[in-house]
Amino acid sequence: MPTPSAPSQSAEDYLERIHELIEQKGYARVVDIASSLKVRQASVTSMVQKLGESGFLKYEKYRGLILTKKGREVARKIHGRHETLSRFFSLFGLDAETQRRDIEGIEHHLSPATMEVLADLATFFEKHRDALREFKQSCRPARRKSA
Repeated sequence: MPTPSAPSQSAEDYLERIHELIEQKGYARVVDIASSLKVRQASVTSMVQKLGESGFLKYEKYRGLILTKKGREVARKIHGRHETLSRFFSLFGLDAETQRRDIEGIEHHLSPATMEVLADLATFFEKHRDALREFKQSCRPARRKSA
């Protein structure tokens, strides 16, 4: 459950996507956010207003949406979680679409301690390829395939 200063899961998704659009294009517009998140523009406008009221972003005429320092911190944190999970799942040969679905389903529910363990485990397997290979060989064949 979000605290008054912490954004909801949905808000985190918006902040992450706004940050990605700004990084890619230099700006984020409501129409682009709606298209990429597959939601209506009215839904984006409503969330943007809430995020603005909470101090995560501001709207600047002719520049579009601008993340505040607070908004950038949340977006970077979510992006970091996403990257850690992607790095971890990639080690085990899961395809990109399976990873995307699974990451979207769990990234908001894992504690910082769990994320740290997964990052450490990914680093361990990256450094110890023989251990990764041995682990993969010990898995049942059905586990090696994506769901």
